[in-house]
Formats: sequence, C-alpha cells, structure tokens
Amino acid sequence: MTIDIRDKAAVERRLWDDLEKTRFGMLGVDGPSGRHFAPMTAFVERESGKVWFFTSNETELAKAAQAGAVAMFIVMAKDQELQACIGGQLTASVDDLHRDKYWSPMVAAWFPKGKADPTLTLLCLTCKDADVWLSEQGPVKFGFEIAKANLTGATPDVGAHASLTFN
Repeated sequence: MTIDIRDKAAVERRLWDDLEKTRFGMLGVDGPSGRHFAPMTAFVERESGKVWFFTSNETELAKAAQAGAVAMFIVMAKDQELQACIGGQLTASVDDLHRDKYWSPMVAAWFPKGKADPTLTLLCLTCKDADVWLSEQGPVKFGFEIAKANLTGATPDVGAHASLTFN
C-alpha cells in the first residue's frame, strides 16, 4: 500500500497502525537529565494522542518525567518501511486505570511484586508532533536506487518524509 506523503491523515493513520503493531522503540528526554535513549514498550491510545510506558520510579526517565519533560520516542516498523520520531510532553503517573488496562505477563516480568510494586510508574507521552519517513518500495526498488545513485551520482529515491502535528 503506497501512501501519498502529502496526505497527512493517511501518514498519521500509518504511524499509529505501525506503532500499535511494532510496540517497541527508544524513549529519551531533552535537557541535562536526558542521557541515552532507553528501549521501551509502547501502549498506544491513538484517540487521545498518548503513548503509555511502564517503568520504575528509579529510572532517569521517570525522574525527568516527574516534573514534566520534553521527550522523543523513536520507532522503526517491523517491516522497516516506516521510521518515526515522535515528540511531546512526558509525565509520570500512578494511574490505576491505565496500569490495569495495559498490565500483562510481559509487564509483570519486570515487576515481580505485581501491580502493587512501590517502584511501578507509568509514563505518558502526550504526542505533540512527529517526523515520519516512509519507504514502501521494497528491497528490489531500494537496491536499484542505490545502484543507480552509485553509477550516476544522483541521490537515491528511497522514500519520503512528512512532518505531523497532533491536536
């Protein structure tokens, strides 16, 4: 399925669809407390434009989010046809509703004391904007574009970029 990169609604749908399927990415915060990005599992609420994560309140991410932090979540779709960097406000929460909604055996493996673990914290990324790169041409077209670029010196046409702003 080829998406017209000028169709922002289609690009946004593709971003949320791939994020729901992929669920994994790298989360980091801006500023002095921002160190290296950390791998995180994303729980997506496309209707509200929010992405939730479980972590310990002892992590640098949780500490930065306590006061509200500008954050980025980087994701690459499993098929590698979409790459995105989602920016927004990261806050920490002990929201029981979202904890129960997204609790799973996978999450429980990180918190052996269960839902009552005193270090359990939810992070909420309220998405503000995203840069999205789509490359839906497949490996044959990609290889052709790379070979052509090496022969001609032209820039390979391997995809397109869109910037999104969320409400």
